[in-house]
Amino acid sequence: MLLICNGTHSKKALLSDPQLFDAKFEELVTELTERDLRDPGLADALNRLREVLNYNVPGGKKNRGLSVIGSLRELLPASQLTQDAVQRALTVGWCIEMLQAFFLMADDIMDASVTRRGQPCWYKRDGIGLDAINDSFLVESSIYRLLRRQCRDQPYYVHLLELFNETTFQTEFGQTLDLLTAPPGQIDLNRFTLERYKAIVKYKTAFYSFYLPVASAMYMAGINSEEEHNNAKHILLEMGEFFQIQDDFLDCYGDPAVTGKIGTDIQDNKCSWLVVKALQVMTPEQRSVLEVIFVLERFHFSKNHLKDLIKMVQVYLTVLQHRQITICFLVWVSPPTKEKVFFEGEPGQCLLQALIRQFLYISFFPVR
Repeated sequence: MLLICNGTHSKKALLSDPQLFDAKFEELVTELTERDLRDPGLADALNRLREVLNYNVPGGKKNRGLSVIGSLRELLPASQLTQDAVQRALTVGWCIEMLQAFFLMADDIMDASVTRRGQPCWYKRDGIGLDAINDSFLVESSIYRLLRRQCRDQPYYVHLLELFNETTFQTEFGQTLDLLTAPPGQIDLNRFTLERYKAIVKYKTAFYSFYLPVASAMYMAGINSEEEHNNAKHILLEMGEFFQIQDDFLDCYGDPAVTGKIGTDIQDNKCSWLVVKALQVMTPEQRSVLEVIFVLERFHFSKNHLKDLIKMVQVYLTVLQHRQITICFLVWVSPPTKEKVFFEGEPGQCLLQALIRQFLYISFFPVR
C-alpha cells in the first residue's frame, strides 16, 4: 500500500489515505458537537448528534469518501498538495459519507429494512423509531456546516455547495422513481423495464456514489470546465450502473455475513436488475410463475424460486464481463482536452488511472 503523509511538507509519521481518513472522522464529530454551537441548552441535542453520526456514518467501506483524496492526488502535482489541501479533501470526503448516511437512514425507513452494515438499522434501535427521520436531517445539515467552516474561504466553495445540492436533488428524484415504480401493495411487472431501471440507477445511485466524489476533487484542483466534467460524468455514470447491478445481485444471492445487510429487494417489489433481466428472457409461462411469487409469496419469498426460473448467475457474469469492457473502453477513448485530465501528460493520465482503480476496487468490493 502506498504510504503518504498528511501533506507534502508534513514530517509526521507516514499514514495511508484510509488511516488519515479514519482519523479525520472523530475530529469532525468533535468540531460539530463541541466547537460549533456552544449553547448549553443544546447539550442533549448535540449528544444525540454525536450518537447519530457515530452509529450511521463510518460503518461502510468509505469508497466514496476516499475517492475524493485519491482523485485529488492524481489531479494535483505534489508541490500543490499541501497539508491544508489534504485535510480539506478528507473533510469533503466525509461530507459525502454523511450524505450517504442521510440517504440510507431515510431509505431504510421507507423500505422497512432490518439491518444495515451488519447492525440493526438506526430506526430499528430501541427508543428511536420514526425519530430517525429528524436524525437524518441532522446528518444532512452537518454536511453544510462542515463545508462552510472548512472551505468557505476557498475559490471552489460555491462549486461544492452547488454540486452537493444538485446531487442531493438528483438522488431524491431517483428515490422518487424507485418508489413510484413499486408502490406498496401493488404488483405490476410491466413497470419493470430496462429503461426505468437505468433511470433509477442513474439518479438514485450513480450521481452521488461516483460523479460527486470525483467532481468534488476536480473543483478542488481548479478544474471547472463543463467539458471536463461532462467527460468524467459520462464514464462515472456507467460505473454507477455497473455497481448497482452488483448490489442488486448481492441483495438476492449475497451472504448477509459478508454484505452486512439482509436483502429485501424482491420482497419489497423493487425494480431490481434481477427481475428486469428475468422478464427479458423468460417465457410467458415463467412470467406467470414469477407474478404468482410476487403476489402471493413476497413476504415469505424463497430466493430459490427465481434461481429455478432462470440461470441468473450465468446471466449476471455475462453482464459483468460486458460492463467491464464497456467502461474500460469509455475511459481509454475519452477525447483529449486542453486541461489534460483525460489523456497522457502531467497531470496527464492521472484521472484515467484514478477512475480505473476506483472501478476495479468497487468491482471486487461492492458492499455498501
